[in-house]
Amino acid sequence: MTDDDPFETVAEAKRSLSDDARERAIAYQHDLDKLSARERIDYLLDDGTFEEIGRLASPMPTTPETTDWEREDAPADGVVTGFGTIDGRNVAVFATDFTVKGGSIGHAGGRKIKRVTERALDRGLPLIMLHDGGGHRIQEGLDGAPFARGDNGFSSLQTALSGWVPVVSAMMGPAFAAPTNFAALSDFVSIVEGTGTMGVAGPSLVKSALGVDGSKNELGSARFQTTETGMADLACEDDEACLDAIRTFLSYLPRNARREPPTTDPKPPTDEAVERLRDIIPESARKGYDIYAIIDGIVDRDSTFELKPTYARNIVTTFARLDGNPIGVIANNPRFKAGTIDTAASEKASHFASLCDAYGLPIVTLTDVPGILPGPDSEQEGIARHSAKLPFELARATVPIANVVLRRGYGFGYVAMGGGRSLDSELTVLWPTAELAAMGIEGAVDIAYGQEIEAADDPESRRQELIERFEARTDAVRAASRVGIDGVVQPERTRDRIRRAFERATEPRDAEWPPKKHPINPI
Repeated sequence: MTDDDPFETVAEAKRSLSDDARERAIAYQHDLDKLSARERIDYLLDDGTFEEIGRLASPMPTTPETTDWEREDAPADGVVTGFGTIDGRNVAVFATDFTVKGGSIGHAGGRKIKRVTERALDRGLPLIMLHDGGGHRIQEGLDGAPFARGDNGFSSLQTALSGWVPVVSAMMGPAFAAPTNFAALSDFVSIVEGTGTMGVAGPSLVKSALGVDGSKNELGSARFQTTETGMADLACEDDEACLDAIRTFLSYLPRNARREPPTTDPKPPTDEAVERLRDIIPESARKGYDIYAIIDGIVDRDSTFELKPTYARNIVTTFARLDGNPIGVIANNPRFKAGTIDTAASEKASHFASLCDAYGLPIVTLTDVPGILPGPDSEQEGIARHSAKLPFELARATVPIANVVLRRGYGFGYVAMGGGRSLDSELTVLWPTAELAAMGIEGAVDIAYGQEIEAADDPESRRQELIERFEARTDAVRAASRVGIDGVVQPERTRDRIRRAFERATEPRDAEWPPKKHPINPI
């Protein structure tokens, strides 16, 4: 074999791009407690299934000051792209390489990303984006000729992917600007604590544009973006945990909207978890309780995967399984803001409902809500508009929905959670501990009977008399008397009632009427 052998030339060119041939760069990445781009893909995908495209790509500079880049070391132009399988199901994936020009995306890398994204769209493959870099490569963007193409159609591609295939963004390093834009159109966003950041602009640009100093952590740390903004769904302790979370997320969803969600063997909850359901709700409506224990007593054992667990904690949004079938659960959490629906909770729950409906997951809503959060701060946040988002998404959903009122079902909060005939649900039931009313009884009495109470000889006694009178009219038996709901169910029978309701709902709904393109989301 000679030096001119074309087969060996290609083989050597590919070897020179491997991690083994780039020891110093890979060691630097490891010193940052990060896996390399190729290591991340190998860890994420099933063993031996990765098929790379565009491995021999190189930079495509256009401005005079970057012409020397063609001779620089830029393996694969800093983006590893291709296809593989997760749990035997095909996916498309790309990972930006921080060791190559800071993980920035150049013209060649952008073409590679567009190629795998188009294949994902055409063939119905989940798209996974592993971000570790600063977005668009500035040195290649200082030329109006190529930049006039905008993002080369990637935003429209992601919009086309939305609701068709699961789209995932993992923020595994500095991921300001373009990666954050990608994440904003993704179904699941995970971020690595300590190394991952995200935001529309990094500290340098913020300083340049606004004259404001801010560290990467202040602008876009994992804690900030999961707990304060809810932009990311889950913070993970390291790269491996982040990649594991992606595999878990995808395990609940079908390959695309035409396929059925994957199923597993049924694992009923333990007898102890079911028996505990009767004792969880406290006698006092002012006391909180463990909503997760109720969820665990209804769904399959060890089957939950919660999204946004630290954001808007007054509502819980979690995947689970029921008899091995994936479902979505939306539950008010009485331990935080008494389970009241505020702007953040409405946005979190409505997005989750839309996600479940897009991929065919039935939805269970567990209600214990005193209403919509009032007050000047809440009004300034736009609660009047935002509170419509959850009922909007539930009402337009085509998947089966089951609503269970655990305790309080007050006012528009009850409607927003899909209570009663608010929706054309498969099942709407109450627990014996439920109480339904237009608002909390004490507040209602104070408003409606305030003058009468003040005029009474013993105002406090009269007030208590009125409260007790109306409380007697809000219990579960009376609420069921006019068929506003389907019935009252004992807590330990809840799982079976929901399961059977979903089993009956196998025929798809006709969504052809009325004739229109789509309803308009209350943004």
